[in-house]
Amino acid sequence: MDTQRPSRERHKPLDVSFEFFPPKTDEMDANLWEAIGRLAPLKPKFVSVTYGAGGSTRERTHATVARIVRETAIAPAAHLTCVGATREEVDEVARAYWTAGVRHIVALRGDPQGGVGGAYAPTPGGYAHSTDLVAGLRRLHDFEITVSAYPERHPESASFDQDLDVLKRKIDAGATRAITQFFFDNDIYFRFLDKARKAGIDIPIVPGVTCVQNFKQTASFAKRAGASVPDWLGERFEGLDDDLATRRLIAAAVAAEQVFDLLDRGVERFHFYTMNRADLVFAVCHLLGVRAG
Repeated sequence: MDTQRPSRERHKPLDVSFEFFPPKTDEMDANLWEAIGRLAPLKPKFVSVTYGAGGSTRERTHATVARIVRETAIAPAAHLTCVGATREEVDEVARAYWTAGVRHIVALRGDPQGGVGGAYAPTPGGYAHSTDLVAGLRRLHDFEITVSAYPERHPESASFDQDLDVLKRKIDAGATRAITQFFFDNDIYFRFLDKARKAGIDIPIVPGVTCVQNFKQTASFAKRAGASVPDWLGERFEGLDDDLATRRLIAAAVAAEQVFDLLDRGVERFHFYTMNRADLVFAVCHLLGVRAG
């Protein structure tokens, strides 16, 4: 009889990281810093702050990252995209991050300026794609560079082979870690991981996990981002549109199921898309054995 204990009982050290987005209002700012304060004691590997096209978004992201550097002991990872800025402007932002003490960049192509699902066009005079951005950042400073990966294929890719080729080019340009788009079926992640390893991709590919705060919103975003939503997930939230308390309990149960299965199958790194809300993420981390230290 196999007496090996499940991985969840081995008390392996786990790496967790959290993603936030910059606030647009005073209320959102309060929610963000409440979430950061709640999750900071878990000593995440890093926290990332998202970034979109346009000057105001850039400024909010930079202000949030700079405050994390000043006021916390957390290592921040600032998002940078190719959209809406020239190479010189992107390089200027990257240099400002380095000066502020930021040593980790999440380098992304970025969504089309017309929104997810629209046609992407490189910004004139800008970095055309994420591979170019990674190479540009590597020329500037010795950043740690994280890039994206898509277990269900990027919506604009013709095939998985093309996706893997793009990921390999980003690694060749200097990327050191990949984080996946969120998914709900863990077999999808492991099939992708197996294909990536067979293709010679050996950097960490960290699963991105989302705790479903609002099922309809999550399903809508997943459709635009090319992530599948299994029927069973919709059934678990059925009839709960006006029952926030129960929705939160279901969301915690779903996320706990997912991360425990990942853990039992050998995963030791987790990246959580927090939506600037800490309670569900904190609870799931607690279940994983990640404690305030």
